[in-house]
Amino acid sequence: MVVTKHLLFAIVQGALCLTILVQAQNQTGFISIDCGTTGSRYTDDKTGITYVSDTDFIESGENREILPAYKAQIDEQQFWNVRSFPEQIRNCYTLKPSQGNETRYLIRARFMYGNYDNKGVGPAFDLHLGADFWDTVKFKDASSTISKEIIHVPSSDHIHVCLVNTGRGTPFISVLELRPLENDTYVSETGSLQLLQRYDFGSTIDQVMRYKDDAYDRLWSPFDTIVWKPLSASLMNDTISENSFNVPSTVMSTASTKNRSIGFMGIHWESLNTSTRYFFYMHFAELEKLRRNEYREFNISINGNLWYGALVPEYLSTITIFSVHGTKPDSEGKITVWFNNTENSTLPPLVNALEVYQLKDTSVQETYQTDADAILKIKSAYEVKRNWQGDPCLPIAYLWDGIGCSYDGNNPPRIISLNLSSSGLKGEISPFIADLTMLQYLDLSNNSLTGTVPEFLAQLSFLRVLNLRGNNLMGPLPDIKGSKDGFTFSVDNNVSRNQTASPPTGETSSSPEYSFKNYNFLIPLIASVGGFLLNFVA
Repeated sequence: MVVTKHLLFAIVQGALCLTILVQAQNQTGFISIDCGTTGSRYTDDKTGITYVSDTDFIESGENREILPAYKAQIDEQQFWNVRSFPEQIRNCYTLKPSQGNETRYLIRARFMYGNYDNKGVGPAFDLHLGADFWDTVKFKDASSTISKEIIHVPSSDHIHVCLVNTGRGTPFISVLELRPLENDTYVSETGSLQLLQRYDFGSTIDQVMRYKDDAYDRLWSPFDTIVWKPLSASLMNDTISENSFNVPSTVMSTASTKNRSIGFMGIHWESLNTSTRYFFYMHFAELEKLRRNEYREFNISINGNLWYGALVPEYLSTITIFSVHGTKPDSEGKITVWFNNTENSTLPPLVNALEVYQLKDTSVQETYQTDADAILKIKSAYEVKRNWQGDPCLPIAYLWDGIGCSYDGNNPPRIISLNLSSSGLKGEISPFIADLTMLQYLDLSNNSLTGTVPEFLAQLSFLRVLNLRGNNLMGPLPDIKGSKDGFTFSVDNNVSRNQTASPPTGETSSSPEYSFKNYNFLIPLIASVGGFLLNFVA
């Protein structure tokens, strides 16, 4: 089969795919946040990446600096400051990438303790991606840096990265980064891919390779061992052609191969979760111009089973081998990868780069997009001073104060109650409330709202409780209750006096509060709403 440059194609053997594509490099779509910095945006001298303050991405926390002794040990400016979260259990960054949802992103959170709090003991805390647990962050010492990276396709336009206090110290973060990827790369059948290791084999440079060399700004760690023999290519005016994974030439121009002293070439991992699937992305390119009597061909096996073969690396051309199904460890939690040359091969195997991921279940559906957007706009319009961070409805343990949600395992949660009583609201009743189309309970009492009661409240077909007392609203009241049994509303006299609708037949009251019969909620809900507990059952 002939491989044509710039032409996207796939070779499939079972679940194995090989793709070829060339793409340009730029910072379009990058989100690069230096957490805790008090300065303005700056361009990193080493990488050329432009970093910004986290002020526009989070509403809580405090800015701190690592101690000077640790600052002197690291030349990456992004680690010099941290944002610490001594208050609240969950604190969330909200990222709004320009490409929106259904795009594949690399999301990376980085940490360096640096004894910023003078306690001398690094904390341990949890990291969440939206409503899903991502990983636990633990520190072995104050000078180590920790990177947590995941490849994720969000279901909404917002991506929430949350730090959760688990009672083992104050959470903090140094750097938060997002990079868009090609949608045909790093594909799994379900879930997201959490990075375990990313290796640059045979590297002669003792440093992590990243942007500008890598268009996706992946972090490639050098891997060298006396057991394997390093190979390298002197590219001069040549380059190594890339595929859609865009592994940089600086990484692909080195490799490791088998020493004559060893019979086999392999690498293994231990203490893995036996129920988790692990994904390998192996990148190959021939670095030597072979003579006529030389031939390199080898098979790749995992845990004794042929995974791919036979592979003949192409000269200065990247080939990536991966499986969309992943691999499970053996019963002892081990995975061993073997590179074995075939009988026809005169040269030993080689490998240029390797990435290992584990499948992360991110199947929890976040709050219905329209509801989430609406409540964020309401929050902004009224400048709500509550801990409204992350997803409004999930996890249930962190449900937003004053919000009630319905939960159906097959569909995203919906917001069905909103209690903003005594919240210092000013201005008119927000038109964004109309977007909460499943709303059953609305309490805006005891604020400073002005204007008329809007007609859109009459269009909320599920609304059963409305409390507008204690505001400066004027009538007339829309005919909300005319077609609804079991509707209850409370308004001030200046609103009720001007209303066009009449109280129910047979009921009189000097107070403008009416209650209809057959009052019932049909959507199951157990949620805290404004200080009291609603228990709605079918």
